[in-house]
Amino acid sequence: MRPLRFRHFAAIDWSGAAGERHRGIAVAICPAGEAAPQLVRPGHRWSRTEVLAWLRDDLPADTLVGMDLGISLAFQDRGAFFPGWAESPADAKGLWALIDRLCEDEPHLSVGAFVDHPEASAYFRRHGGREGAAFGANGQKGGRGRLRVSELAQQAMGCSPYSNFNLVGAAQVGKSSLSGMRVLHQLKGRLPVWPIDPLPAAGSVVCEIYTTIAAMAAGRSASRSKVRDGAELDEALARLGSSPVGLKGEVDDHTSDALMASAWLRKVAHDPALWAPARLTDAIAQTEGWTFGAV
Repeated sequence: MRPLRFRHFAAIDWSGAAGERHRGIAVAICPAGEAAPQLVRPGHRWSRTEVLAWLRDDLPADTLVGMDLGISLAFQDRGAFFPGWAESPADAKGLWALIDRLCEDEPHLSVGAFVDHPEASAYFRRHGGREGAAFGANGQKGGRGRLRVSELAQQAMGCSPYSNFNLVGAAQVGKSSLSGMRVLHQLKGRLPVWPIDPLPAAGSVVCEIYTTIAAMAAGRSASRSKVRDGAELDEALARLGSSPVGLKGEVDDHTSDALMASAWLRKVAHDPALWAPARLTDAIAQTEGWTFGAV
């Protein structure tokens, strides 16, 4: 395990919204040292397939990539992703493959065919008051939905994570996480995804991030994690040991999340404790994965 070997640090603010191109996707990167993080293709409205192509073909060598999405679903609470469904996969990679297979005809890495699947839909809360009978934490309707062990760790840190089985509401991350899992499946063999894959001795690595953790490390509270002003962004970057970006006035939070998380990854990637969380077992790593920075 050699986290100090990374030479670049990239953060991707992701989106699971309908359509091809999204204001909600931002990609930022910074080199080792103190240089300010920069947007990749500033002003460009990314598609999810373009981000996949960038990761495959244009990612600089030895880059730690943080993607702001859930890389798996809850498993440990009930011993399965989808208890009672014969097709329920045994591990995270099987989950990615199942989602990608059921959605192979969906454009733009969308996941409608999966969440509306006659069997899978029973486990999700969808728009229009459609809540599956197996959505709840105890296999019942209602409540916040099932959480992964890493999300419980986020909660203990003061964050307010959402269940990836919840697809309703402005703050939900379920759709973005599921579409991100299609990306991870299609990266198979090109980039390892920690901790589902072991941290290699060399090369680039993808991990899950939660931008609220980055904001908290930059001196902001969980309730004030969103930065929408250039001066506030530079103040947060300074707390992370980074030179200022110098944006003036209003900044959208997708841009600020990506820039701030990139600088945060650079600051904390050397910390061995973040690569070996106390609650992360081999079984959790293989099924649920983990959020980098959750302790």
